[in-house]
Amino acid sequence: MNIDLNADVGEGSDDAPLYEVVSSVNIACGAHAGDDDSMAGAIEHAVKRTISIGAHPGYPDRENMGRKPLDIHQTELRGSIRDQVARLQRIAARWSATVTHVKPHGALYNEAAGDPWLAATVADAVGSVKPKPRLIALSGSWLAAAGRSASLLVADEGFADRRYRKDGTLAPRDTPDALITDPASSAAQALAIARGLPIEPIDGSSVTIHASSICVHSDTPGAVENARAVRAALERAGFTIAPL
Repeated sequence: MNIDLNADVGEGSDDAPLYEVVSSVNIACGAHAGDDDSMAGAIEHAVKRTISIGAHPGYPDRENMGRKPLDIHQTELRGSIRDQVARLQRIAARWSATVTHVKPHGALYNEAAGDPWLAATVADAVGSVKPKPRLIALSGSWLAAAGRSASLLVADEGFADRRYRKDGTLAPRDTPDALITDPASSAAQALAIARGLPIEPIDGSSVTIHASSICVHSDTPGAVENARAVRAALERAGFTIAPL
């Protein structure tokens, strides 16, 4: 049984140790965080370790690191997403590397998960990229559905270090206990998701998340310890950590 373990990188955290643990990275493309140097460094790390390279486009809002909703016209948003991915592709070409997937960041990811119109805009932007990448989207979300409607390959994503609500959406970061910083708890949640078993949300008795990729954030306190615990638990259970 294969499962992907991904991390969002290039956002200012010391994420270099995570490349020894994960199978895919999602690299900030300059809109919410990152620049050409950070993208180049992330790609070089990934190429050396045969890790899948993905783009992590967000709202063009560095002041809030792309974590607040942004009133932006859909045409501008499509162009921004395409430009962000293209920027990463140009840098990846220096290593003859391919950007294999796209995972939206922050508020863009969460809003597209619940808004079918925004989800369609994001899916359209990703579908316009050549060669066509895979879309990583919150499991069970409008974004995942929009990606499939746009004939994209879609990976349903679960989270090891974030708490959920009973409707399968992520608890907002400003919610008490929204982050899971205990390695054992992160590992237990990741393993349950990988097995398709219920987990405990913050506002109900249980919710079941089905995912082919599990995320660990580089800026969660104790990120590396969490990631190592997650990987160890999955491997003990018979899963092979491998790119999508």
